[in-house]
Amino acid sequence: MQDYRITIKDIAEELGVSTATVSNVIHGKTKKISDKTVAKVQEKLEESGYIPNMAAVLLAQNTSKIVCVILSDDVSYEGKMIEDPFVSGMLNYLSKELSQNGYFMMLKEEADVNQIVRYASMWNMAGLILIGYCAVDYEKLRERMHIPFVVVDAYRDDMNKYSDVGIDNIHGGYLAGKYLLDMGHTKILYMAITDEDCDHDRYLGLTGAYIEKNLPYSIEDFKILGPFKEERVRRYEEIYTKLDNYTAAFLASDVLAIEFMNFLQDKGLNIPEDFSIVGFDNIPLASCVRPGLTTIAQNLQERSEKAVQLLMELIEGTTVGRQELLPLTLIERGSVKRL
Repeated sequence: MQDYRITIKDIAEELGVSTATVSNVIHGKTKKISDKTVAKVQEKLEESGYIPNMAAVLLAQNTSKIVCVILSDDVSYEGKMIEDPFVSGMLNYLSKELSQNGYFMMLKEEADVNQIVRYASMWNMAGLILIGYCAVDYEKLRERMHIPFVVVDAYRDDMNKYSDVGIDNIHGGYLAGKYLLDMGHTKILYMAITDEDCDHDRYLGLTGAYIEKNLPYSIEDFKILGPFKEERVRRYEEIYTKLDNYTAAFLASDVLAIEFMNFLQDKGLNIPEDFSIVGFDNIPLASCVRPGLTTIAQNLQERSEKAVQLLMELIEGTTVGRQELLPLTLIERGSVKRL
């Protein structure tokens, strides 16, 4: 036996009102309806257990109350971006913050920015939050899309038509470099996926700490690892043959730092007795590995709250776009030895 679903027509016939009246109450369009009728319809809707078709309700409104968080599905992420601890942590906080502001969160992975425009229009999105795209992608979206969007780490100065919530990556690199130098390490290896965007800025911060102490830093000490694990393992093997030239390494993310730490431990090295390591992000795993990973911490909850705040400003028209750079702190654990 099939369950019978109550319809707008059923409610209207029972109350002796038009289907348009019931529909307008559901959609919140009650200016031309008496308070008595509104109350009567609302009471009957609740009593009957009527469940509206939310897709139809949202699409019928000028704004849908849907915010889509779109993750880059670029090949370099190996189809696993959502598994990244930074991304999964942000999604958790974004979901809570959007809900508190009365919005529904949708999630989409997409490599083609042209499809983002189509997707946003199809669902009548109120706004977007984009994670993992490059500056060129944001420029394309700004030219083609007419709904508000906020990006995480835009690496641009021109924020017209969209907003960016980022972190001061140069200062983060400086904090890591200064800490290692203060601990007596002057032969520091820097490793990152690329030489672009945040990876490059964190390198600039590291070299800034050297400059502050009138010490030289060679570009030869910056090792680009590449996005794929097999490629990184080959690079680790190459680096290992020259590891005696260094006493410590600063890696551009905790994921890389833990990966390299495991690699060295598999080689029989003890951390930090034989080699010191600093990461970046302060993902939950950083406090669980042994030894605990010293790292540069970014506050994911604060970033998520700020991203939603910036999006609400764009939706409400109180800004045409702006950038927020959030502070970073160093978390000292057990992965660095004082020399």
